[in-house]
Amino acid sequence: MTTVAYETDPRDTSLLARFDRLRTGARRFPLSLIELGMRVAVGATFFKSGLLKVQSFDTAITLFRDEYRLPVLPPELAAYLGTTVELTAPILLVLGVGARFGAAALLAMTLTIQFLVYPENWTEHLMWGSILAYVLCRGAGALSVDRIVAFNLFGRA
Repeated sequence: MTTVAYETDPRDTSLLARFDRLRTGARRFPLSLIELGMRVAVGATFFKSGLLKVQSFDTAITLFRDEYRLPVLPPELAAYLGTTVELTAPILLVLGVGARFGAAALLAMTLTIQFLVYPENWTEHLMWGSILAYVLCRGAGALSVDRIVAFNLFGRA
């Protein structure tokens, strides 16, 4: 898709011209900051959940057994796996170190939560999933270790 930017006369004070200048100015906001913000928001949500599970692991096992009731996996194993993903993948995601791997793990967890645990929370899961799918498809962005490594190894970002 091609975007055409029209230069408006700075003296034009019409509502349409003001809106166009605002839209043009908004495009100048660094996408890298938006990408970092998205990664921090989703990563913090999952990391906080992992910390809560670690604080009382017996409660976490009870939660997996009585509330989550995942099929196939025993509650103890599910609690260990879930907690491990919630504590490691957000670090990858936020720092942008193998961010796509972190995003894939958290996206798989989000889909599991959506379809097997809390289907009524689809709006929250859609937000998480959209951000994680963005990182999975586009990478972590300019403010990431992945980008620095790619630039130093391959001479490109």
